[in-house]
Amino acid sequence: MEIQVKELSKIYGTQENQVVALNRASLTIHQGDFISIMGPSGSGKSTLLHLISGLDLPTSGSVTYGSTNIHQGSDRNLSAFRRQKIGFIFQQFHLLPVLTARENILMPLLLDKKQADETYLQELACLLGLESRLTHLPHELSGGQQQRVAIARALIARPDIIFADEPTGNLDTKSGSQVMEMLCRIQENMSKTLVVITHDPRIAGMARRRFTIVDGELSEVTVS
Repeated sequence: MEIQVKELSKIYGTQENQVVALNRASLTIHQGDFISIMGPSGSGKSTLLHLISGLDLPTSGSVTYGSTNIHQGSDRNLSAFRRQKIGFIFQQFHLLPVLTARENILMPLLLDKKQADETYLQELACLLGLESRLTHLPHELSGGQQQRVAIARALIARPDIIFADEPTGNLDTKSGSQVMEMLCRIQENMSKTLVVITHDPRIAGMARRRFTIVDGELSEVTVS
């Protein structure tokens, strides 16, 4: 599924208090793309991700998944669309502390009243090295393991696209490298579209298409 982002802007405040967080950003995300968007704190990269993924509304511009403009229609329909089509990985793991790793992974399916595919769950657990950790609570897992649970949760509904916002930001260098290696392997083996937001040039350099964003201005970097 192709995603068209056209002239997307986000402006906060009015008149002299106006802040342009994103200024007329445009890009096309093709099925199977691996894209990185790099910029310093406050550059607008997370704003861009939130708008593209339907977590926030733009001031102007459009985001179209196939023939669907995601910012038109009801909030309920948009929420269902996100659960079914989009997987999210954040810097914070957002695991529910009273649920096991398995229960956290399955949460998106439970919200849609769907049955778990046990074969697929075990495939994900094996791919992410979680086979022996599914019955553990989050506090019994390392930071890297918690982020891998979050990755499995993002994949469990078989979404078309994965958005990762600073996915290694809360991890040490070794764990962060392992998580990124796994994301790269998943993107390749499962033919997923992956968009990674980062301030780390090493992570940005793993992507096949690279963008930078500075003061709300998005531009694609030519990769030689």
